Amino acid sequence: MTKVDFKKTLDAYRGRKGRFDLVDVPAMSYLMIDGHGDPNTSPEFTTAIEALYPIAYGLKFASKRDLDRDYTVMPLEGLWWADDHASFTSSRDKSAWHWTLMIMQPEWVDHAMFADAVARASAKNPDVRADEVRLESLHEGLCAQTLHVGSYDDEAPVLATMHDEFIPEHGLRLTGTHHEIYFSDPRRGDPANRRTLLRQPVRTVS
Repeated sequence: MTKVDFKKTLDAYRGRKGRFDLVDVPAMSYLMIDGHGDPNTSPEFTTAIEALYPIAYGLKFASKRDLDRDYTVMPLEGLWWADDHASFTSSRDKSAWHWTLMIMQPEWVDHAMFADAVARASAKNPDVRADEVRLESLHEGLCAQTLHVGSYDDEAPVLATMHDEFIPEHGLRLTGTHHEIYFSDPRRGDPANRRTLLRQPVRTVS
């Protein structure tokens, strides 16, 4: 049985430090759960992650067992926004942030498999927020993205360059929601070595 690692096969999961690229991100399915507040201090953020991973691994094991198709569980991702954009960029007021945490799923994972994985996760741990997780498609289309290496708090200058220079210089403007993909476990290692893909959906200036 061949084990697929979508991080290595999809352009949407590739990026280079110090370089901005335009990538056409196709429609993909994700496990999603919503929340609000500072990811460093909000219990809601922690419990959201704890809800996603049992379902993600349950789906992986079901795929391998029932479909003879194995794959690497994808990294945690997040959509981030704020009612006042400055609180997300310049002022970095994390208490005002809204977010959707996600884990990408292969196209063959259907809603029946998802419902079974949710039921199993809930039965194993009734306290987990499994019933708040949904399986949903997201089509971002044309996006600007780059790889950031360093702490999350050091993202602001990179985002400023992306938003204020790279995107306008290519005749584009921001649309959609800021997207981050976490290749490094934030609970481990030196924050200076964290690898995060920063993505911003864009559209042609009309």
